Amino acid sequence: MQNNSDCDQPQITSLEEIGWDKEWDLIFSPYKGPYISGRVATAHKTKYDVLIPGEIISLPISGVMRSKNLHPVVGDFVVILNQDPTSRMIVSILDRRTCLSRGGAGESTGEQILAANIDTAFIVTDPGMDFNISRIERYLLIVRSSGAEPVIILNKTDTCDDTTSKINEIHTELGHIPVVAISALQNTGLDQLKEYLKPGKTIIFLGSSGVGKSTLMNALSGFNLQQTESIREDDGKGRHTTTVRHLIVLPSKCSLIDTPGLREIRIWTAEDQVEELFQDIIRIARGCRFSDCSHQQEPGCAVRQAIDNGELLESRLERYRKILKEMSFEREKAEIGLKRFEKKKFKGISQLAHELHESPKWKAQR
Repeated sequence: MQNNSDCDQPQITSLEEIGWDKEWDLIFSPYKGPYISGRVATAHKTKYDVLIPGEIISLPISGVMRSKNLHPVVGDFVVILNQDPTSRMIVSILDRRTCLSRGGAGESTGEQILAANIDTAFIVTDPGMDFNISRIERYLLIVRSSGAEPVIILNKTDTCDDTTSKINEIHTELGHIPVVAISALQNTGLDQLKEYLKPGKTIIFLGSSGVGKSTLMNALSGFNLQQTESIREDDGKGRHTTTVRHLIVLPSKCSLIDTPGLREIRIWTAEDQVEELFQDIIRIARGCRFSDCSHQQEPGCAVRQAIDNGELLESRLERYRKILKEMSFEREKAEIGLKRFEKKKFKGISQLAHELHESPKWKAQR
């Protein structure tokens, strides 16, 4: 048995305590015989820590899953072949209800799934050097695209004299999204989060390093789940105290998922999700004289008029343009990656055919 935290987190006695319900029963019902289900708590390089009633077990995935590039993520409910306790393995991933994703970081292409089966996402920021509307907006986009509910947590309010202005800025720029102002270190404002910490629910913590995600998890759990460190004073950047995503079960049976700070939040979503987040711009743009208006210098541009009248912020329009441009780039990158994969695959088949054709056995049969 493996334990993923610095303390002994409460054992579960049933999967219902970590979100299992009758719908999951129905999805799992085709698996007859020596199969059980569990929930992924931590994903390592080759093995996964999985919560089952009474213990946490470390399991590999099956060869079939590896060949199909099917890898569980934290929060997944998985099917476990349980014939022999010494050779148990994950053989399937049950359908995900919600799926939190971003575009591949660095030079990688395609979708990177961060976590699954999330009910609520706490987007944690602070009112100081980390406060960045554009970053919050991107978190909102990937959360809404996942199907989870976003809540913005404005932490470290003890370090700011004017928290109200930050909350107003969020509502002005991003609409009426739930914003909770707290100080995890001072243990103030945490009662406002109780409505989200319900048994069987799963909450993921998102935000930059150093905004206090681990401190908040420690405060909510009542014990030291995670080590914490201060941010660097010169640039306000946080040190990575969390290095992997992992799921922790509170005594209340609410599941929390801590995440490392994301250095890049590349958008991986459908355009309709972007339009939903920027529905104010979409609505105003319907009044433009030209349907292909770029909202630059065209006559009769309703968007430019809304900016001039103070109805719309220029900065919001620029962020909208940037996200659309990035989405276009990600699609092109993914298409190029697919073409390279197909080319590599064809080259491999051709090489295999050549080797077979030149083999002594083949030549002897000709």
